[in-house]
Amino acid sequence: MIERYQLRYFLAVVDHGNFSRAAGHCNVAQPTLSVGIAKLERALGGALFLRSGHRVELTQAGSRLLAHARRIEGEFNLAQQVLAGAAQGPLTRMGVIRSLPGTTIAAITRAARGIDPDARLELVEGTERELLGHVARGRIDCALTLVGRGSDRFLEEPLREEGYALAVPLDHPAAGQASVAAETLNEDVMIVRRHCEVLSDTSRFFTERGVRPHFAYRSVNDERVMQMVAVGVGITLMPTSYAAPDVARPRLAGFDQTRTIGLLYATTSEALAASPPPIIAAARRVLAD
Repeated sequence: MIERYQLRYFLAVVDHGNFSRAAGHCNVAQPTLSVGIAKLERALGGALFLRSGHRVELTQAGSRLLAHARRIEGEFNLAQQVLAGAAQGPLTRMGVIRSLPGTTIAAITRAARGIDPDARLELVEGTERELLGHVARGRIDCALTLVGRGSDRFLEEPLREEGYALAVPLDHPAAGQASVAAETLNEDVMIVRRHCEVLSDTSRFFTERGVRPHFAYRSVNDERVMQMVAVGVGITLMPTSYAAPDVARPRLAGFDQTRTIGLLYATTSEALAASPPPIIAAARRVLAD
């Protein structure tokens, strides 16, 4: 006999990639979760996971179970809502790439609430790689992320293309310039955005021009990076969509890299793209402006 908690443990391991994080998500000890998975495997007559170090992968049997387990869990949750007299509309789970400005995400959610204040939404933040995995495994319905990478595994909907520019404090000599040559920045202290998708291109660009700066700060939090730039800790290169009152954004001469932000879906989600829930309609509206 299969019990619901076993399926929840199974889905947690799939979504979180290993038994330790899955146990934390389920608020149980790892041995408890492992026992539950073992009982499920015995009930089904085969292993569901291939265990390799700290990572796990689905076996063929596990892959077959996955779609059924998600459907069962979804139907169970819906039944609970109906029986409690609190049936709600469908939940849309959208992934958001970490390098998208918080102001943009806020504008999108504000617009979605304007379309339907009661629409149910779950936002999942992550790197480009993490979001691709979430979409592939069905953890999220779509992702607002980088598109145009040529993958045929997903449906892609480009929404906005943007370039990169320097971020410097207002008292920096380059603050009043439209464009700055890299060679003039040789004495500047810089900040590293560890999650930047063009980090290797940026490093090569400066190195080829003889610029080898001291790095005073490294972060994956772009709002904090902008704050550190504003108070003079260092300068950096960021997507042009970032702005702050105390930060100037001159162009870096010769650096022509761009990125395309858009919506990414599983190849089975044509209906979601064609009849979009409020958060997808809002993303299209905000990023098209």
